[in-house]
Amino acid sequence: MSNASYELKAQKRDRVGKGSSRELRRNGLIPAVIYGDKQQPISIALSTKDVTLKIHAGGFMTTVATIDVDGEKIRVLPKDYQLDPVRDFTMHVDFLRVSKGSSVDVDVPVHFINEDQAPGIKNGGVLNIVRHTVELTVPADDIPASLTVDLAGLNVGDSVHISQVELPKNAAPVISDRDFTIATIAVPDILPEAEEGTEGEASA
Repeated sequence: MSNASYELKAQKRDRVGKGSSRELRRNGLIPAVIYGDKQQPISIALSTKDVTLKIHAGGFMTTVATIDVDGEKIRVLPKDYQLDPVRDFTMHVDFLRVSKGSSVDVDVPVHFINEDQAPGIKNGGVLNIVRHTVELTVPADDIPASLTVDLAGLNVGDSVHISQVELPKNAAPVISDRDFTIATIAVPDILPEAEEGTEGEASA
């Protein structure tokens, strides 16, 4: 199921560059760019607080939003953002313009269920997640919030490939030339003491 859409208010930026970006941030705003859909990129400024709240709420990169730029409403999908490494506030956001009926490439998070029903994990195996997200081509208006991988019945040495994951309608993996691995049930790391104990019992 897709995340609920939302709207952000923005203003156009005429001046761009490091000096004007610093000035924006001092005033509680962040620089952003809207690009794509065969149109000229637009430089805008958004409320730092509004954007940071949306990022921390989750699903930011998989939710189509509307940005009101001085009265013009533009549908977008966040494509990238930068956080200040020290203070954890948003520094810059790139938005991709999306029109009705367009498809987009999005990294969709993978969720794992039924670990308690996987014999491999019950017997000490370890869930080794190869991909925490999968890049899908999906309709912009129907981006899944996540993919679900069912681990029930998996044993040590078993792998889950993309072909075993139920994808939403009209969604396809961007990597299409191979059946790539999402996760494996790995053999547990055995401690040396445990190995010695086992050998002792075997020779007894």
